[in-house]
Amino acid sequence: MTPAQTTRLLPQAYRPLFAHADFRRLLPALAASDLGDGMSVVAVAWLAIEIAPPGQSGMLLGAALAAYALPGAAGALLFGRWLRRLPAGRLLVADSRIRAVLLGCVPLAWATGVLHPVLYVALLAGSSVLHAWGNAGKYSLLARLLPPDQRLAANALVSSSVSASIVIGPALAGFLAAVISPAWLIGLDALSFAVLAVQVGRLRDVSPHKDGTHAKDGNGSEGEAAPVEADRSATGLQLLRKQPELLGVLALTWFFNFLYGPAEVALPLHVTDDLHAGAGLLGLYWALFGAGAVLGGLAAGALRRFPLWPVTLGIVAGWGLALVPFGLGASAPVTLACFTLGGLIYGPFTALSYTLFQERTPAAWLTTVLAARSAALLTAGPVGTALGGPLIALLGPRQVLAASGIATVVLAVVAAAVRARGLRRVRTPAPG
Repeated sequence: MTPAQTTRLLPQAYRPLFAHADFRRLLPALAASDLGDGMSVVAVAWLAIEIAPPGQSGMLLGAALAAYALPGAAGALLFGRWLRRLPAGRLLVADSRIRAVLLGCVPLAWATGVLHPVLYVALLAGSSVLHAWGNAGKYSLLARLLPPDQRLAANALVSSSVSASIVIGPALAGFLAAVISPAWLIGLDALSFAVLAVQVGRLRDVSPHKDGTHAKDGNGSEGEAAPVEADRSATGLQLLRKQPELLGVLALTWFFNFLYGPAEVALPLHVTDDLHAGAGLLGLYWALFGAGAVLGGLAAGALRRFPLWPVTLGIVAGWGLALVPFGLGASAPVTLACFTLGGLIYGPFTALSYTLFQERTPAAWLTTVLAARSAALLTAGPVGTALGGPLIALLGPRQVLAASGIATVVLAVVAAAVRARGLRRVRTPAPG
């Protein structure tokens, strides 16, 4: 089948994307790294359980998951003075190279018998130090490569690639974990980031020309957004304060991710302690979640006509409701169905959020603002996962899953009330 025939099989909203040569080159590399991360959803947690001292699996699991993300927030703050001047492609390459090297050290340390829990957490932490900038670089690169009317479709496709990796990656990891150590699966994740670094470096428009200018896109504009001048004192967070709608989306997403954190820690222990099952069932949970998220993410292209806030709040509440049956003692088939439905509901969330930021932020500041967004959000999930260990010791994994779901529904209700109150204030004329 020719590329043109393949393109015709896609929904209409996605066909124009593949007319861009650089996007066609970038998407498979992003998909490779997504698959590596999909396997790590199971591998990072399972390896932590395997190497944890007796009675400390919950604590090490929470620490490992937090270390895999939390240092990215510190990196966004500490290195922003230098990194915000760099083109988006270079940020993505730098993040990918660091991840490739440090995650690659995990299987080497395991093979030589020196993978102490402290070393494991340190390697995971180091691999995530530029995660906020790499993530910002990825979506800034998409904004550079594509015209505004194609960005929602591109964001939906890329976020659906992440979701698809959760279908394939955990299922593959669950199968392979019965044959090889999860440490080698983390090594495959490292290899996927090496592939991404190489491919992004080969994009035609990532590097400046020899005369110092940047490549032009099809509209005659500069390929990279202009670097942020060193003498600008504003930061990404300061810019966000001037955009109440963006700040509101960021606050909602922060608490959404925070409440998800304990559930991420509780699910593997629910599988092992409550259901007395192995890595295969954990992989199946994530695979079904990912299948639902792929379908939901691809539907995001049709959601542009709907108001952002009702859709966003519905997604938050729907995900919370999907977790409640865990606490009711539902059987594994029932909770698997709920997890699949939760993925379907969650699917459009990332694409809608990034599209709003891309549309409301000046091009020269987009990477800085997205890095600030990522930095803020990177503090949410890890804090929640770190809290998950003590909560599980106190309540048990099944109860923590249900409590996370109930709290998420409450979050949606509170956010809706705050939003409605703000709209009433805007519509009410000032006295006099």
